[in-house]
Order: sequence, then structure tokens, then C-alpha cells
Amino acid sequence: MKYLLFLLLPLFSIAQSDVDWLVSPTEEKAEIIVSKNNIVLRNGLLSRTINVAKNVSTTSFKNLKTGDEYIRSLRPEARIEIDGKTYNVGGLYGQKEHGYFLEEWLSGLSSSQNDFQYVNYTIDELSKPFATKSTNWTSDDSQATGKELTLYFDAPVSDLKDIKVAIHYAIYDGIPLISKWLTMENVGEKSIKIDQVVSEILATVEEESAVVGTPEQMKTPQKLYIENNFAYNNAMKYRLSDQATHWKVDSAYTSQVNYALTTPCVAEIYPSLGVGIDLKTKETYTSIRSYELLHDTYDKERQGLAVRKMYRTIAPWTNQNPIFMHLISTDDKKVREVIDQCAATGYEMVILSFGSGLSMEDASGKNIAKFKKLVDYAHSKGIKLGGYSLFSSRSIDDENDVIDPVTGLPNTAATFGHAPCLASEWGLNYLASIKKFIVETGFDLLEHDGPYPGDVCASTSHPGHEGLHDSQWVQMELQKELYQFLNAKGVYINAPDWYFLDGSHKIALGYREVNFSLSREQQKILNRQNIYDGTWEKTPSMGWGFVPLTKYQGGGPEAVLEPLAEHLTDYKQLMMQYYGAGIQACYRGPRLYDTEETKAVVKETIAWYKNYREILNSDIIHLRRADGRDWDGIMHVNSQLTPKGLVMLYNPLPAAIERNINIPLYYTGLVDNANVRLNGGEATFHALNRDYSIDYQVTIPANGYVWLLIE
Repeated sequence: MKYLLFLLLPLFSIAQSDVDWLVSPTEEKAEIIVSKNNIVLRNGLLSRTINVAKNVSTTSFKNLKTGDEYIRSLRPEARIEIDGKTYNVGGLYGQKEHGYFLEEWLSGLSSSQNDFQYVNYTIDELSKPFATKSTNWTSDDSQATGKELTLYFDAPVSDLKDIKVAIHYAIYDGIPLISKWLTMENVGEKSIKIDQVVSEILATVEEESAVVGTPEQMKTPQKLYIENNFAYNNAMKYRLSDQATHWKVDSAYTSQVNYALTTPCVAEIYPSLGVGIDLKTKETYTSIRSYELLHDTYDKERQGLAVRKMYRTIAPWTNQNPIFMHLISTDDKKVREVIDQCAATGYEMVILSFGSGLSMEDASGKNIAKFKKLVDYAHSKGIKLGGYSLFSSRSIDDENDVIDPVTGLPNTAATFGHAPCLASEWGLNYLASIKKFIVETGFDLLEHDGPYPGDVCASTSHPGHEGLHDSQWVQMELQKELYQFLNAKGVYINAPDWYFLDGSHKIALGYREVNFSLSREQQKILNRQNIYDGTWEKTPSMGWGFVPLTKYQGGGPEAVLEPLAEHLTDYKQLMMQYYGAGIQACYRGPRLYDTEETKAVVKETIAWYKNYREILNSDIIHLRRADGRDWDGIMHVNSQLTPKGLVMLYNPLPAAIERNINIPLYYTGLVDNANVRLNGGEATFHALNRDYSIDYQVTIPANGYVWLLIE
């Protein structure tokens, strides 16, 4: 019991505060307060103070609930490299002690005439990063609210007088989050070369002190979460996809414990390979955009809930979650049959899968006419239609593939062996064809396999980029433009990498594809592990799973569900595992049902999911990971709904088990008692323990599951 209380101690202090923003919406709104020397962004959860008396520098970044201060040393607000020369944007100098900062030191600090100089500011309501349109079921499509601050700067030298630099800050209502980015406008008559842009510099308090240790061995701040929209790696996890958050050492911090002065305690946001573009006259450059979220605990679940709340707030398009299946044919008759099956069972979308024969690159009149008829038929049945397009992992030809900067040869530098360059002639035509195909057919979804903008290209003949120096940045910008173009038209996007902040809607949970050639019994347990592991940072609507109705990646009859009527028990449980987690899986095959009995099972499962769709798309509390040895389970929570929780419990054993399970209900918002309905049946009353949990006695059938409603 002592061990349990120790784990839950952070909840007691949180519960005693006015309002826990992760349980109930806070009433305090974002505001920007301007005084003679400071501009303060605050929302009741955090504050960021920017001193503007001599030039600009952030002097405080503070969690108002815990009192944690993140700034220990003042730095410029940004750094830019133009035509080979580096300039700070803002900056105050003369701080002698860098282990901490005191406000009274400000009078002794000075600015530099070599830096971009602060001129004035504007304050506006929060704006959308790009146009979006929600056309599918969504848990919430409301746009974030808050305030935006823009600081304007003049160049330090006459050579740059036509370059207008602005730094933008966004502060959001109801979440301890600030966003920051930089823009540069060329109002002159000649182009300039933007070599690099560091859009954020934070000299933070170190996470740990160690007398010896390399930066790679030491922890970076764990209560400061930074995310940016320059992420790719095919890891299906943000931390391993981030390409622009760099933790640096601080040689000026001579009082640090580390003897070699190598504590990682300065965060900088920039693309590793630089920007490398020419900013032509009348053009505006927009930097990487960073999001800085302040945690109030080290607890993994609570930190994950905060990140999930961030996505729901800043990327509301990811709250859409249509019910879809993957069809492996483009034969008109088969497509219509599956559309009819979807309409009959409650499915909402058909995705023409990889291997189906769909080619969206073919924007010919004949191809568009074929699929427009199928789209029209689907829409007449209330069903959406979309499809898969492969970009990477293939070769076009030597002229259009990415060129290795070391060898000068194609097909040796791509992330996945082979890939065309998105800025090649073929790549630009590909983008135009995809847009034309989707717009003219009325397709509702793009499932995109690539591109992977981590690919660099040393070609100097591709029309979309100059050479190696700008190839990565240009390819990323082209991809962002495609996804934002589609978002504005309400097209849903499944993508293979972490492009959520620029318009994609869904990514894989994270799984090994060859595992779907294993037996159904193995798949059930492994799928539940994938669900458990893939929902610490992603909401249910942000991830997809996989169910091979027919043979996939090898495997025999023991791996597949066809004939469906012969494997109904497994088919239903696989559906319940995913729908019970609020996650759409790729049910890949030729049909959803083969008999009336199968149809009834699918229809019943989808009806159950739709009945509890709001709570099933709410955030997950992780109860116990599947290990095949005992029960496992997850729980959805949402204090704003009725019911306030839904628990899924599984038994992988060949005999029924009876267990007394401790169910933590803090994030349901319940305080004194709860009603529990086993499989939606009669309610039983339970008084909450002092740690906001209940102890629930339950019998879980052999190789089966139960679900609990929490009211």
C-alpha cells in the first residue's frame, strides 16, 4: 500500500489546486501584458517575460503552477546567417554568472549594435497556421484560441536594410504552451541567400549535475517538452523523429558541476543541414515553428496526457477519425460491392490499398473518369473513397532520383534505398498530378507512402532546387504545401511520418509488418502491446493498426482471417481490441463479410463503437501491458462526458480468471464515488479510495475480454 501511495503522491498536490487543466478546462485566458521594459505572455499556467528595454531577450520562462523557472542565462531571441554572415536577433550581454539569473542584473547588461535591433510590436488574436476543413467524424474540430505577439527588428547594417525580420510568439488558452517562429521578408530588389536560421535559443536550467559525462550521457530537461514541425525518421515516435531541436553545451556557464563544461543545457531550434535558399524580392521566409510545453511532473502518464492535449489543441485536424477498410482491388464491381458492404455495416470510408492497382500519378482523363464514377457511387451511399500512393522506396530514373552528394550517383543517398527527388521534374509533376487527380475525382483521402524529406539531393539540374544546399529544405516545403493544400479541401491524410503539425492526420501506431504473418493468437497479444505502447503520446485518432484479412508478408492459414465466417471469434476480438482503443485498423482484404452471420458480427461491433465513440476517442490511461501471462488493459477517460470512462480488460489465458483490479479514476474527474457497468449492464456503486481509485472485482472469460463503463 505504501508503494501505491508513493506513486500517486503527485496527484494529491494537483487535486488540491484550483483546477487541474488536464481534468477540466481552466477559465484563465491567454493575455499579453506590455509595460515600459517588458512584454509578458501568460495564461495562468505559464508565463514568458521578454525584456525590450535595450534590445530583446527572454528573462523568464516559468511554470506558474509549480513555480519552476527555466531560464538561467540570457540569450538572443534568434540567430540568422545571411550571405555567409551571422547575426543575432536581439540579445543582452554582460551576465557574469550563468547558473542563474537575477532581474537586478539587467541594468548592468548591454546590447550590441551588430545585432538586429528591436523596433516595435503588435498583438493579435491567435491565427490558424493554415486553412483546414473537417469533413469526417471528429471528437473536436474547434480551433485553438489565444494571443499572438510579433516583435519587429531592423537590420544592423545598411546592406540588409531591405530584410524585415519578425519573431512571432503564440500563447494558448488552457494549456501551458507557447509557440515561436521567425519570418523574413525581402522588400528589396535583389535576392539574398538564407544559409541558416536558429529560431529559438533557450539557456535552460540543467536536468542533472554530473562531475563527468558527455552530453550524450546526460539527460536534457525532462519537464520542458519541445516539439517542432521539422520531424521525420519513420520511427512513428516524435522524440526519434525530431530533426531540429539541438541541445548544446554552454561554455560560458563556468560554475556548472561538470568539469568539462559539457552539460547539455542550451536548446536551439534549426535544421541541421541549414536552409540554403535564395529569398527573392517580395518573398517571405517562414522558419521552423517550435512548440514549448511545460510539464508539472515527471510522471510518464501525465506527461503523455499533456502532449496529447497539445495535439488536440494545436492540430485539431488530428481529432478526425473515420472508420475505414483497405480494399485490395480497383475492379469496378468489387469496389462497388465493398462500398455496399461498408454502407450496410456502418463503415465510413474505403481506401484503395497498396497492391490494388490504383495509380493517382495517372491524371489522364480516362483514369480520372473511372475513379470519379466510383467516388460518385460511394458518395451516393454515404461512403467516402480514397487511396494509396507510393512515392519513396522506388526508382524513377537517373535524372529524377536523388543524387548522393558523396558518390554523385543516384540511388545511394535515399533514406530507403531508392527515391525520386520531390524537386525533380518528375517530382514536381507528381505533385501536380496528385492534386489534379484528387480534386477532379473528389477523392476523400490520400494514404501517402513518402516522400521522406530527410533525403538530400546533390543534383544541380532539378528545376525545384539549386543543389545540395537547399534540397532538403525545399523538399520539405513542397510536401508541406501538398498536405496543407489537401487540408483546405477536407482531404484526409494517412502519412508514414511525423507530419502532424503540417497537416497529416494519422500515422502507424508502430508495429513490425512481418508480425502479421504470425498466428492470430500471437497477433492479438502483439496488437494489444502495439496499442499500449503507441498511445503514450498519440491520441487514439492519430494512430492506425493493421488486420490482415488475407495473406500479408507471408504466413499460412493460421495468420489470416479469410474465410471470415470460419474465424469469427478472432475477427471480432481483433476489431474490439482496436475499436475498444478508439483506433482504426487497416482491415486489408477483398471484403468485410462473407456470410450473413459475419455481417451481423461486423455490424454489431461497429454499432457498439459508434455508441461509445466519444469516450473511445478520449485519452487512454495505461493499466497493464499485455504479456500473455495475466490480464491486461487500458482505460479511456474524459471528465466532460457521460460516461466518464470506459475500461477494456483482456484475458489471454485458456481459463477464466477472477481479479481484483485497481482502477485509477483521477482523470475522469470523479471525486467521491463511481458507478460501474460491466459490459454495459446493471450499475454497481463504488466509493473512491483516497487516491481517486476503486478496487474492482471482475471475472474475465478465457481468451476473451470485458468492458466497463465508468459513470
